[in-house]
Amino acid sequence: MIKAVIFDFDGTIVDTGSAWFDIYRAVLKEEHQYDLSLKDFVKIVGTTDEALFDFIDQSLDSPLDRKLFGEKVKEHFKEIKEQLVLREGFLEILESIKDSGVQLAVASSSKRDWVVGFLDRYGLTKYFPIIFTAEDVQEVKPNPELYIKTLEALGVDPDEAVAVEDSANGSLAAIRAGINCLIIPNDVTRSFEFHEKAQLIESYAEFDLVRYLKKETWN
Repeated sequence: MIKAVIFDFDGTIVDTGSAWFDIYRAVLKEEHQYDLSLKDFVKIVGTTDEALFDFIDQSLDSPLDRKLFGEKVKEHFKEIKEQLVLREGFLEILESIKDSGVQLAVASSSKRDWVVGFLDRYGLTKYFPIIFTAEDVQEVKPNPELYIKTLEALGVDPDEAVAVEDSANGSLAAIRAGINCLIIPNDVTRSFEFHEKAQLIESYAEFDLVRYLKKETWN
């Protein structure tokens, strides 16, 4: 049997990605007359914003003021944050995994206060005794360090764990760590091309607990 399930946060537990894309696009259009495409935005989903900013700078007359941009984006996000909800079917799967006795953890490229703030809001912190975020590593996903540290804390081998992800960068980090990876994309990441070693399902409704908690499923 699989001994641990490690969840990514953004886009996997709560679909923050779609909200961020809409806000980034609106602010860039308003402030810089830059039309951000979904194709370009998805390159940074699951990792940091720096690669996207570097790309955008190539099309602007002067480099983006990243600090100011970040402040404006956060102000917009505050207006819609309360509207965000858990992905459909996630809570039922989470409770089923917990009831099965399998360990649970979160490994996220976001900041700890961001992740824990949402988990507290939805009453989910109790499910995740182990949480690793950007502050715990030198490099975030697609670097595998987050997953390697999570495995060590769980006390399980890579082939005894399943990572649940929504993005190409996140799934690549899991696979590089030797972890079995299940991808449940959202509206932003659905068009991604994912690693051939990952397994893809369309929603939590397709999360067959009996199947995905068997090691032979991943062999």
